[in-house]
Amino acid sequence: MVDYIIVGSGLAGIAFAETALQNHKSIMVFDNDSQNSTTIAAGLYNPVILKRFSEVWNAQSQLVLLDSFYAAIEEKLAIKCDIKMPIYRKFFSIEEQNNWFASSDKPNLTSFLSTKIITEKYSSIDSPFGYGEVLHTGYVDTPILRESYLKYLQSENLLQKEDFDYSEIIFETDSICYKTRKAKHIVFAEGFGMHTNPFFNFLPLDGTKGELFIIKAPQLNLDVIVNTSVFILPLGNTLFKVGATYNWEDKTNTPTEKGKHELIERIKEIIICDFEIISHFAGVRPTVRDRKPLLGTHPNHSTLHILNGLGTRGVMLAPAMALDLFEYIEKGKPLDKTIDITRFNKKCNPIF
Repeated sequence: MVDYIIVGSGLAGIAFAETALQNHKSIMVFDNDSQNSTTIAAGLYNPVILKRFSEVWNAQSQLVLLDSFYAAIEEKLAIKCDIKMPIYRKFFSIEEQNNWFASSDKPNLTSFLSTKIITEKYSSIDSPFGYGEVLHTGYVDTPILRESYLKYLQSENLLQKEDFDYSEIIFETDSICYKTRKAKHIVFAEGFGMHTNPFFNFLPLDGTKGELFIIKAPQLNLDVIVNTSVFILPLGNTLFKVGATYNWEDKTNTPTEKGKHELIERIKEIIICDFEIISHFAGVRPTVRDRKPLLGTHPNHSTLHILNGLGTRGVMLAPAMALDLFEYIEKGKPLDKTIDITRFNKKCNPIF
């Protein structure tokens, strides 16, 4: 018997798997590679919502855990995936500068927004009003993280690369049987794939498609992340990741001409040099309309749990949400009401 079967190996699944292992619990991970939002994610972490100059929910505590969590994985797997890098918000007017300074005086934003206007000039970016620097930022190289972590799981015989068959679950008094395996708990961390899960598809996971580019721009000399209507993230060797679009209707992983055109237009609003599109990719983010994650236990099955809805801030949320769910299951520590799936009890009725 294992302590946890974990279904899904994106950011949520990896975070819960590592949290369980660090707490000396046994696991088995199932994944069929049907979801790609982690692999194609920008991986940015940023404690400020730059459109409104407001703090990300629980940003301070998430950042503290983020540092230790990814550092432990880097040491364990002998990789480098957490890249510390400043995020500069380009200003388009004096009014935006003033709004920045007003926001930096707010107690919850003082530690995140620098009060110094960055006047450095970057080739091929016209920035007469300068930039504001967001502190405690960077990105996680999610493809390297996932590839390396799955290799580790495989080396330890902790990964099953196959579809998970929900009909094969047999409920026992304090455990479950799944095919030939027994477990104390199942944690479903399936991202947008939750819609095929008969136990949790009653929850209002919306899903937001995002499209991104990798571009080559030899004339763009940039060593920070620039964020305006899109972000531009330097990858080295004159390559940059650029994104992202938001589409609430299309739920496929297929890049579109509409998304391509939108990204090209936004890039041209920021840089004034030529660029070449090296790759164009898309994925569906697991988003919820109230913009909060989905954590908790099935109302009728105490051994089934969910970790989902990390949306556009998965690299920040995953370590904290995995720990919250783990302590909820193992220690009975109550979940924050804003992330507990019981907030939907009156609106949604589970079938199973």
